[in-house]
Amino acid sequence: MAKKAKSATGAGLIVIAIGGNSLIKNMAHKTVEDQYQAICETMEHVADLVLRGYRVVITHGNGPQVGFIMRRSEIARKVEGLHIVPLVSCVADTQGALGYQIQQALDNALRRRGETDAMGKTVTVVTQVEVDPGDPAFDAPSKPIGEFYMDEQLPQLKRQHPDWILKNDANRGWRRVVPSPRPKKIIEKAAISTLVAEGFNVVTVGGGGIPVIRKDGDLQGVDAVIDKDYATALLAAGIGAPLMIISTGVRRVSLNFGTPFETPLATVTVAEMKQYLAEGHFAPGSMAPKVRAAIQFIEDGGREVIITSPETLEAAVLGQEGTHIIP
Repeated sequence: MAKKAKSATGAGLIVIAIGGNSLIKNMAHKTVEDQYQAICETMEHVADLVLRGYRVVITHGNGPQVGFIMRRSEIARKVEGLHIVPLVSCVADTQGALGYQIQQALDNALRRRGETDAMGKTVTVVTQVEVDPGDPAFDAPSKPIGEFYMDEQLPQLKRQHPDWILKNDANRGWRRVVPSPRPKKIIEKAAISTLVAEGFNVVTVGGGGIPVIRKDGDLQGVDAVIDKDYATALLAAGIGAPLMIISTGVRRVSLNFGTPFETPLATVTVAEMKQYLAEGHFAPGSMAPKVRAAIQFIEDGGREVIITSPETLEAAVLGQEGTHIIP
């Protein structure tokens, strides 16, 4: 068990982004129970950081989970005549469901390690994120959601969903893409900051946040998906976190990924990462948004971003693992 440090101060705050696809290990393990088991495994590693004295704010993806809800909605509409669930409501639904699982798993992991007051110390905030209604993303859908489809499934999908836009996602299969406007403001930022200051670990900005616009001064939900890593970067800078971690499926970011010339990166500067982005080393639907979010966070005042896998979180914070992006 990690040695517990003194209570976290502002310098001990970490914002951790967990990918929605990391909760589904393979196509044979994608039930709610399977996802909860994956969350429990990840929260064991997050608990290591809490026991070292860090306060954590956890964000998470929800692409596959939103896809499941929308698919069930479509089937129910055809069979039972029930109404379709709007995409914006699917995002809110996954915030509650995944947030519940994350907060329960983290509190349980801490309790088992002797933290007797852990129960109820992790809370979920259903979070709205404001976007610009004039964002060009609404005219050019690009954000992958839902499950992966193989080549042989495409003809049937196009017949069933002629309005869907499908794109290949880093050669892992085809996925539906939807508008992905850039986040402008975390509506519940003050509440999140208050909870952190009061000693809570917070789950927030699930799925990048519920996208909302302002119309005549009022907030109004819109059907879109905000990139979780961009929203995490905006949140982390806004609440003054010095460190942001993007937890993903690889231990380190690599140049020439998947080729014989693959080169893992340890510590790199923002300038170097911008160069690698320009050279096309990072897949647009996979690692590129993570790298761009990391750059955004540091340019907004963050001290460091670590990109690594869940099982190497503690080692990465100790400087032994992961890709460390610095100013």
